Amino acid sequence: MKLNYEAYKDKVRACWIGKNIGGTLGGPFEGVRKKLDVKGFVTEKGEPLPNDDLDLQLVWLHAIEKEGPKHLTADVLGDYWLSFITMYAGEYSIARKNMELGIMPPLSGETDNNWYLKHSNGAWIRTEVWATLFPAQPDMAVRYAIEDAKVDHGNGEGTYAAMFVAALESAAFVVSDLRKLIEIGLAKIPYDCRMARTVRLILDCYDKGVPAMDARDAILQENADIGDGWFSAPSNVGYATLGLLYGEGDFKKSMLLAVNCGDDTDCTAGTVGSVLGIMYGTAGIPKDWEEYIGDKIVTCSINQGTAFPFVGSCTALTEKVVKLAPMFTYQMKGAFAKVPDFVCGEDTQVTESDIEYFALPYGQSEESEEMAVSVMTVRTPNTIVKNCGAVYALVTVHGGPYATAGAEKRLSIMFQNRLKAFGQQPHNMKVSLILPEGWSANAEEFDVFVGQWWNLTENTYNTLPVEIVLTPPEKIAAQSRILVLIEEYGRHHVEAIPVKLVNRLSEKPYLYEDKFCDYERK
Repeated sequence: MKLNYEAYKDKVRACWIGKNIGGTLGGPFEGVRKKLDVKGFVTEKGEPLPNDDLDLQLVWLHAIEKEGPKHLTADVLGDYWLSFITMYAGEYSIARKNMELGIMPPLSGETDNNWYLKHSNGAWIRTEVWATLFPAQPDMAVRYAIEDAKVDHGNGEGTYAAMFVAALESAAFVVSDLRKLIEIGLAKIPYDCRMARTVRLILDCYDKGVPAMDARDAILQENADIGDGWFSAPSNVGYATLGLLYGEGDFKKSMLLAVNCGDDTDCTAGTVGSVLGIMYGTAGIPKDWEEYIGDKIVTCSINQGTAFPFVGSCTALTEKVVKLAPMFTYQMKGAFAKVPDFVCGEDTQVTESDIEYFALPYGQSEESEEMAVSVMTVRTPNTIVKNCGAVYALVTVHGGPYATAGAEKRLSIMFQNRLKAFGQQPHNMKVSLILPEGWSANAEEFDVFVGQWWNLTENTYNTLPVEIVLTPPEKIAAQSRILVLIEEYGRHHVEAIPVKLVNRLSEKPYLYEDKFCDYERK
């Protein structure tokens, strides 16, 4: 598989221009809960609106520049969130407050992030950075979309939405058939999740000739139980998909259809713009709309301080991305069968077998240990991942980070052998628990053998989970921290995994009773 570098660069620039156009076109109508009749821009020419959809991606780009792609996980992204993201709204606020309390991702996206907010829009609207850094590598784009989404959505429909959109956008660099792109996106998420059901619903409406706005009503009804369908990820990705299908490749028609569905209009239009930008490049963007918006990027939710690199235009953002992508792709060679070569002077080349590979279910085509970890954590809620040198440690906090005085609390820990990095070696791991005063565990120190792979084993490099039963005293503090220490015999690497537990029955409330966050405690 080959990617012509100049064509790739043009598509990346079109992606950001399309995102900026959509955010500005839809921004003034964000949150309107009815069908609209928007026909064009209502903002001033040359003044794109600021948009958190794009802002957060600038932070993630900064993070991957500084940390590299190999071990960019949810907890690392959480650190960058706390440093640079100033947006306090919905799940953003809850995730931030959780992290400030010491609750790590993905628990930061699960804890008190009620059933509505977990399923809302914050994650899928910021997937373009992963698609543009990993073009024609949908599984890699999905892997990073998972780590990203876990920070503020845990294992909700918001995460599935991010997986779907990231895969579709990454594949769009070499696939121009929209139905095939949707098929690739659907392959990466559970068949029976609400996100998949909603996309299949809109496909069915389109194929049966249901009018666009009637299809919009069907989507809303399908997800009426999620916050009355308002700001839900399944509905709004459904509206964006509606725009793409019913717009039939026409940029303006597609974007206006998405906006006129109402709801999270800057997000739906922005994603339509980015997808069409990637599919068709700058030639597919109407020149009058491109000139109306201009090249400028305006931010609204980034604390730039002294460390954050200023990115003021779509052109500058494009240059940063396209310089990083070939390097990141090169790092994946040897781990993946289908990694594109960036070429100059040759056309982009992609085969049917490449496209078939794109459409494998997420997890079946995995060939990297990092991706295998993401697969496991998206299937198992409340699982913290830590790179511990030659192994990954995965700690699952069953039932979330809640503790009750005198009631048992269960954790489990498993290990994954990083044999592709460190070779065919077994590892003997020591696990130690540091508990708060008065707490006890069925095993406060124990060893785990992590075997090497060989061709007679069914489970190639994962251990079985070790169950840990914690017993708190009859009276506990509002917050308690368990430290899980991981070390390997014969090696120097030691890692501490903090597990913060909170007591809902404490007289001292630990939750977020401030002006930024207004929701009921369950």
